[in-house]
Amino acid sequence: MAVTEHPGATPSAIAAYVADALRGAIAARGQASLAVSGGKSPIPMFEALREQDIDWSKVTVVLVDERVVPRDHEASNTALVASHLLQGKAAAARFLPFFRELAPRFNAEVLDALVEDAEARIADLPWPLDVAVLGMGEDAHTASLFPGAPGYARAIATDARLAWVVPEQAPVPAPHARLSFTLSALLAARELLLSIGGDKKLAVYRRAAEKADEALPISLILNQTQAPVSVWIG
Repeated sequence: MAVTEHPGATPSAIAAYVADALRGAIAARGQASLAVSGGKSPIPMFEALREQDIDWSKVTVVLVDERVVPRDHEASNTALVASHLLQGKAAAARFLPFFRELAPRFNAEVLDALVEDAEARIADLPWPLDVAVLGMGEDAHTASLFPGAPGYARAIATDARLAWVVPEQAPVPAPHARLSFTLSALLAARELLLSIGGDKKLAVYRRAAEKADEALPISLILNQTQAPVSVWIG
């Protein structure tokens, strides 16, 4: 599947592109699904997207991945999306978090149960995802697909939609377990959008685009034949 690059990208241009895709999905199927990444990088795009003229009541928003933390935790992607995307016109959208309540303690069994519960909840999504907006770290991770992390092999090999991973190989210590869409779930999307910025990430992207390499998770997104990928380079 060809990768389409959009150099000189701005948050407003990305928002307009995503909005067009969502409007097209609603026109074709009566509803739309949007998966988004967390972190600070997409915030300007979120704030531009939320003011787009879309029938937001027909849009379901879900996260690409989430840290297993309470919603009021500073690392919560759910809280970030609620604050920066699900405002203004986009407040009418349906948001489907991976989980609501958390047990006081976590272990592998608890996390497996959390995944099973989340799988059941996201089954209500209008599959396949219409648009999945991805980011990329300087280690080439995307979603919570961290090279070498416990759970990584499961996340890139399974046909399940969700997996949990402990991103021990993240460039910054990351003690929180995460729920993440698997590679197969992402590649089932009608369209993938990757937003990158900065010279370091651009260099990583160029290297990952050369060939599929499990040590560079984003390369598995770029070198596949299932879903179209648009890359927005800011």
